Amino acid sequence: MSTEMSFLHLISGASLVVQLVMLLLLLVSVVSWTMIFRRWTALRVARENANEFEDRFWSGGELTGLYQAVADRSRPSSGLASIFEAGFSEFARLRKQSAVEPMAVLEGAQRAMRVALSREIDSLETHLSFLATVGSTSPYIGLFGTVWGIMNAFRGLGNAQQATLAMVAPGIAEALIATAMGLFAAIPAVIAYNRYSNDVERLINRYDAFLEEFSTILQRQAHAG
Repeated sequence: MSTEMSFLHLISGASLVVQLVMLLLLLVSVVSWTMIFRRWTALRVARENANEFEDRFWSGGELTGLYQAVADRSRPSSGLASIFEAGFSEFARLRKQSAVEPMAVLEGAQRAMRVALSREIDSLETHLSFLATVGSTSPYIGLFGTVWGIMNAFRGLGNAQQATLAMVAPGIAEALIATAMGLFAAIPAVIAYNRYSNDVERLINRYDAFLEEFSTILQRQAHAG
């Protein structure tokens, strides 16, 4: 490709509106990639923490000792540990009250775990809506820049006495860059959104299964006490 038709030359030669569209798509793409890497790290850590906690939970140790270990951490608990801490804390508090029926103790612990589960779901789904928005709107933003650029190219062609392909080709090429940038921003966002949504769904199912299993254990302890 000649110097006159180089990528940077086409961008610098585009109209102000098209350049603003390109700048917007560039910023969106940078933010999108930042969110993609952050979500990848967060979900990987969530899976590792879930594996570690399940190994400790099902190791056969005392629940009181596990609760103390979770509660004494310097950082706030998350994932399965957060659900366990909320449920066991409420269970222990209500169980100390002699007037509370065993079923009421269990229901209180389950409510506390459901609240903790809701917080964990919100945390897991952070930035997913942004990725979905980028994936669905970026191509249209790029298309807007393309339509605007082509419109200007043909407007300039109409004012020329002799129309040639060489006159309109640079303007069309400038406009098509906007569409390419829109796709460049949208495709990774869509792929990441689909992948991470599946990962989040699996983690939520895992959390929910643990909540039910832990509720069964607490139910036995409530009636045994």
